[in-house]
Amino acid sequence: MKNITIKILAVIATSLFVACSDDFVDVESQVINSENYFNTEQDYQDALIGAYDILQSTYLNVMLGEIASDNTLAGGESANDVIGIQEVDDMVHTSSNQQLRDIFGWMFGGVNRANYILEFQDKIDFANKPVVLAEARFLRAYYYFELVKWFGDVPLAVDKRILFGEEISIDRTPKAQVYAQIETDLLFAVNNLPVIQSQVGRATKGAAQALLGKAYLYQNKFTEAATVLEDLITTGPYDLVADYNTIFEHAGENNIESVFEVQYTELEGASFDCLQCSEGNIAVGFNGIREYVGPLFTSGFSFNVPTQEVVNAFEADDNRKDVAILDIVQWASDNASVTYGTGYEHTGYFNRKYIPRLRGPNATGDRNLTNPNNYRAIRFADVLLMAAEANNRAIPSNDLKAQSYLNRVRRRAFGDLLHDVVLTGAALTDAIYAERRVELVGEGHRFFDLVRTGKAATEITGFTAGKNEVFPIPLIEIKLAGNRWSQNPNYN
Repeated sequence: MKNITIKILAVIATSLFVACSDDFVDVESQVINSENYFNTEQDYQDALIGAYDILQSTYLNVMLGEIASDNTLAGGESANDVIGIQEVDDMVHTSSNQQLRDIFGWMFGGVNRANYILEFQDKIDFANKPVVLAEARFLRAYYYFELVKWFGDVPLAVDKRILFGEEISIDRTPKAQVYAQIETDLLFAVNNLPVIQSQVGRATKGAAQALLGKAYLYQNKFTEAATVLEDLITTGPYDLVADYNTIFEHAGENNIESVFEVQYTELEGASFDCLQCSEGNIAVGFNGIREYVGPLFTSGFSFNVPTQEVVNAFEADDNRKDVAILDIVQWASDNASVTYGTGYEHTGYFNRKYIPRLRGPNATGDRNLTNPNNYRAIRFADVLLMAAEANNRAIPSNDLKAQSYLNRVRRRAFGDLLHDVVLTGAALTDAIYAERRVELVGEGHRFFDLVRTGKAATEITGFTAGKNEVFPIPLIEIKLAGNRWSQNPNYN
């Protein structure tokens, strides 16, 4: 829903589950309840836009999902530049980490906005109501999936907002139960969402299938994942874009490979006092080249810098490497007009998929904070690789099918059939994992892939098994809940 902005009226006023001045709150207007709202379809649509709006705050989830992994370093100006990001990079984060609190609060803000719609789902009837409810349930599942990935057990609210004061009577819910609700919501969404939406950016049947397959995969439900992902592959309207180089440019947004994409715009700005107030992709400016002058790109804050290790993970002749990773030394050598500065932990590499591009003269807002680059949340290549893994790890396995999905991705990467994988069993599993790393580098998946496959402790420096698989529940949230919530193991 690019370029759509809407003023959402007040429904909650809680410091626990929503954040800063982009809360689901408008202090100038009356409190909304079932008597004075949800009286027309437009009311539901307006509230739904509000639920989508929180997706824009997931820029932080994406950036930290890379920095927490072995793909990138925190970077920035110095070791003290956004200390919470530095802590996650070094695996020394605590329950006082501000960025983790932001993720917790923003994702629960999204849950509450979706639940607001579902709480009053029976107020009136209208022809498009099943689709509206399916979108709300997809979004609730999306936000809860992020929450269980980051924090494990979290409070579960279904078809009811968590209102101010209620947090002291709500417990954390085992993540298995949260996953069960995610599955229920996504199955409803699959059955009620259209294959193609009339408005770009809205959830589709394919988006729900892909997220459901991912939720199954994260629970090691490989047979179930294979079934839903294969249906998407064979019946959905998606395909790989022929030229990998086009995917992450402005002209490549919402293309045939995009199963679900978070929409951003450059029309509104932000400030460091309220980053999530931006309608732009904050991570792009944070990832940018420090003090850059030259063609194609603009400057940024040099966070999230790729490591030499991930650069070396690409095979020779892999066409994805120069699209995913910008070698600034080589770029400057090839373009005599280029100048740039170096920041903390400078590696010489930048996340080319999500660094600022040159913008038109009519762009508004802080050019370091308001970038229009959409986040490709679920790409068809990701679906193919998830399906490959699901078929390979299912019992019984189907390695021929797994090879076919894997090689479909690799043939685009190399432009030939000479790099096809013919491995089976555990060797094929490792090949799929390696492919996920290079295909999806810079897109925020790596840390969680390492955790769910049991490889994090051996791949991530500073990672402590039995602790760092999840992040700490923010201490302030525990206090607001009357200290009734236990902390995740080995955090204080």
